[in-house]
Amino acid sequence: MIEFITLMSLFLVAYHHVIYPLLLAWLGDRQGRSASESSAQKLPNEPAQWPRIELLIPAYNEQDYVADKLWMLAFLDYPAERLSIRLLCDGCTDDTVSVARQTLTQLPFCEFSIEVAEYANNRGKVALLNEAIAASTADIVALSDVSAIISVDAMKMAARHFQLTDVGVVCGSYQLLNPGSDGEAKYWQYQRKVRQNEANLGALQGAHGAFYLIRREAFCTLKSDTINDDFMLPMNIVAQGYRGVYEPTICALELEHASDALDRKRRRRIGAGNLQQLIRLRQLLLPRFKGVAFTFVSGKALRVLCPFLVLASMVGAALLASNSIWFAGLLALQVLGIALALLPRLNPSYAWPSLLKALNYLIEGHWNCLLGCISYVQQSVMRRLGRA
Repeated sequence: MIEFITLMSLFLVAYHHVIYPLLLAWLGDRQGRSASESSAQKLPNEPAQWPRIELLIPAYNEQDYVADKLWMLAFLDYPAERLSIRLLCDGCTDDTVSVARQTLTQLPFCEFSIEVAEYANNRGKVALLNEAIAASTADIVALSDVSAIISVDAMKMAARHFQLTDVGVVCGSYQLLNPGSDGEAKYWQYQRKVRQNEANLGALQGAHGAFYLIRREAFCTLKSDTINDDFMLPMNIVAQGYRGVYEPTICALELEHASDALDRKRRRRIGAGNLQQLIRLRQLLLPRFKGVAFTFVSGKALRVLCPFLVLASMVGAALLASNSIWFAGLLALQVLGIALALLPRLNPSYAWPSLLKALNYLIEGHWNCLLGCISYVQQSVMRRLGRA
């Protein structure tokens, strides 16, 4: 039994990181859907009348980026009468509101309706989204972070996809202007390939909060304690039978450079959110969701389980090492791999090989995911005890 658990844990870790991406790429190629070919084949022609889009931008203390965001929005290529923009300032304690309003006075040529909505108290992003999307009268709701610059034709490209009545979500390619590390840059290169291949199978998994769009009538109110809203919101729509589309020609460029400490904190939060979404969207694991179930299990579910699988494989190998040279060697390889992965953390200024930096980012990601999952379980238990 220990041997089985150890070997199965190792297999699942290898499957998630290596076999699954290769399998996705193979399945996409088998159907003749390269990234560019898929986009060209699926993209409908321009509609006779463009749908009404409302762009919602939640903001909390974004004074450093809000001016650039508004300048960029002024140059979007979309009929002015069909696009409205709302900057939702959620109890900001810095100069976000004043900078935004001052910037708008410098854009007299902008024909779009841009509203700066100021809220006195900070209620959180989820509360803002629930209220603003429910109140929207647009056909399509677009969501974007203040610190993300989007491509000029993003609205038109997305609107063309929404002509297909089964499309409920459209997202684009997420790019980092200044990655925090080589490991982070390689991680997002990997994620873009995976997302493209998932979309080629008609089984897109979530979106990135930097920029995505939803069919407003398909919106489901998010629970107030939702962590990863940019996954839960789109996947709630997919769970209704709608399809998610990845459009690689739509680009969301992240301007903000996250510090190392902020990145680790963000990844712990994402780890907690991954566990939460696995629990709340467990219906997507059912076979009736076909490709979505396959990518949800292989991508999101195993991402949550990977830290525990790595620990299980190491504990199992340690228990078996005294009676088996094979498991002793396996344990030694695991320890060596983790030790090598920690070197860039011990001496960040040294010019480590890019592969080692990528391994460091991966291992630390699993560690932060583990901490996030533990934190989520602790908080959930405390809430239940509090109710009792």
